[in-house]
Amino acid sequence: MTVRAVVLREAGVRPAVEEVVLAAPKRGELVVRIEAAGVCHSDYHYVTGELVAPLPLVLGHEGCGIVEQLGPEPDGRIAVGDRVALLWRPRCGRCAACLAGNPALCERGRVQASTGGLPDGTSRLSLPDGGELHHLMGVSCFAERVVVSENAVVPVPDGVPPEVAAISACAVVTGVGAVLNVVERAAGRGILIVGAGGVGLSSVMGARLVGANPLIVADVDDAKLELARELGATHIVNSSRDDLVGEVLRITGGEGVPWAIEAVGRQQTLETTLECLAAGGTMVALGLGSVDTRFTVPLNQLVQRQKRVVGALYGSSNPPLDLPRIFGLYLDGRLPLDRLIGDRMPLADVNLAYDALLSGAVGRGILVP
Repeated sequence: MTVRAVVLREAGVRPAVEEVVLAAPKRGELVVRIEAAGVCHSDYHYVTGELVAPLPLVLGHEGCGIVEQLGPEPDGRIAVGDRVALLWRPRCGRCAACLAGNPALCERGRVQASTGGLPDGTSRLSLPDGGELHHLMGVSCFAERVVVSENAVVPVPDGVPPEVAAISACAVVTGVGAVLNVVERAAGRGILIVGAGGVGLSSVMGARLVGANPLIVADVDDAKLELARELGATHIVNSSRDDLVGEVLRITGGEGVPWAIEAVGRQQTLETTLECLAAGGTMVALGLGSVDTRFTVPLNQLVQRQKRVVGALYGSSNPPLDLPRIFGLYLDGRLPLDRLIGDRMPLADVNLAYDALLSGAVGRGILVP
């Protein structure tokens, strides 16, 4: 079939909506009609070339839609008509990472990233002239329809809107998941969250959920910080005006925080966040940067103060287990995920959506094919 999709042909050149060819699903795959797709900064790293993937490709990795067709010999977990959230990391269930309960590191994810295909390494996308076209992270949901692996979808319960389900499968499960899966004994203890974008604000909601106190949020945008306060931050710091390290030490009586989440992915913010840790504290890095991003860790702080730095891909979550929990908390009113939703736009406005993202728009932009 032919569908409209946002195609990135060359790094550094703005993507555009084109007609592309979508092949029928193979065994273990399905066709999903996209209802909503979140505009995430990670996609934009591929547009600029800061992150590298096989080109040309169809963008989008944060989506939700309705299952329209199943491939041969379906496993019975998913039916036509189901609403599903799309996962940019599949869960094959057989590799060492999946068996250990860490599907964020599923070996099929590395296959998708290196080949620009689905878990078998081949693409269901092509250009009308027969030219090669790749998937982004096995999803490519900036499109009217997609073919994805059965292992890369999670059913969405009634009552969860498509746009909420879409962002839950990336930003929310990353931010909330980092708090639930990596941060330990947070109730009544301080936490710092640096960055108040979709992932950072999700971390704020997770930290409030588990009772972290004080809950300090830093960003350079006052509107985002105000939303962070409304979502549960006890203290906000505009780090473009105020000394973040000094403010954290003041709030914590000179001790620093036992936990910090860095949701930006920049050298300066990583190094500053590390300085805000108390002795024995841990920084959890969530943000992605360019492939050559590095930051400096002072050796004596690491040893003498016993500080730790850990990474958490996808919030170190197990999405088939964690996403239903998140949907349940949303439906119970304990995770106000609607507050993360920004403007809704058609596919043709993808570059306006990226412009809004880069200008610091509050809320996650949503493309609605």
